[in-house]
Amino acid sequence: MYDKLAALIAPNRIIFNELMKKHTTFRIGGPVDAMVMPQDIEELQKIITICEGNHIPYIVFGLGSNILVRDKGFRGIAIKLGNNIKNIRFSGEEIYCEAGIRLSELSRKAAGSGLSGLEFAEGIPGSLGGAIVMNAGAYDGEMKNVIVSVQAVAPDGQIKTFDSTEMEFSYRHSAFQTNGYIVVSAVLKLEYGNIEAIKNKMSQFASQRREKQPLEYPSAGSIFRRPEGFYVGPMIEEMGLKGYRIGGAEVSTKHAGFIINIGNATASDVLQLIKYLQDKARQQFGVNLQPEIVIIGEE
Repeated sequence: MYDKLAALIAPNRIIFNELMKKHTTFRIGGPVDAMVMPQDIEELQKIITICEGNHIPYIVFGLGSNILVRDKGFRGIAIKLGNNIKNIRFSGEEIYCEAGIRLSELSRKAAGSGLSGLEFAEGIPGSLGGAIVMNAGAYDGEMKNVIVSVQAVAPDGQIKTFDSTEMEFSYRHSAFQTNGYIVVSAVLKLEYGNIEAIKNKMSQFASQRREKQPLEYPSAGSIFRRPEGFYVGPMIEEMGLKGYRIGGAEVSTKHAGFIINIGNATASDVLQLIKYLQDKARQQFGVNLQPEIVIIGEE
């Protein structure tokens, strides 16, 4: 298996027994057998074909901003797209961009070209690919509002183009969470606006994030999906659990919808804290809190 990979990928883009904590915004996660960083979409297609053909477990991720990797790590291959597959081309009000580009970088490039519609993405720490899979959103904006089409790699290595009707976007959901395809690029449609007004709006959003979110600590963003009729942060605050801690994992005192790593937190700490919050919410409000983050790795 590794010989086949080594024949395709330069040695400096394969790392063995790499700790996933180095590649997630939570700064948590055990080792993966091999981490591979493809430099383009064609390389990614070949890697997936090798994994599928040899029954090798694999995960594909961007910048690790929405994942929690368990302490025992992942037996198989982790394919990292973030900061590697990130080409971008402008064509009028449309942008072609690849999945590994940082979403906040993309929003700033769009703003610099006088294009409005991605202001909400200012400060979102993930990659474009992850944002599409999760239909990321903030400040009344969502990815589904700007996506025209998505190109994704099938398990057999072939690329399929999905139009807006096929992506099944809803709150923090898309078809890519269950259909087995890996998002590799997208076409976005924005609209021309006033550059100064666009940048001012983004500056306001950035200021609000700094004020309301615990950006000074490692985290994976909002830990739970918003249940109908409730807001998670105020619910947890009403339960008196702001600042509640298990090991190195703590419910943020700045925003109770975040669990933060206050120092050497383990995945076990976070998972225990998630379960504790779920149990308390069920008891007090009759609400089943569902994690928004993706949990990966061996039990």
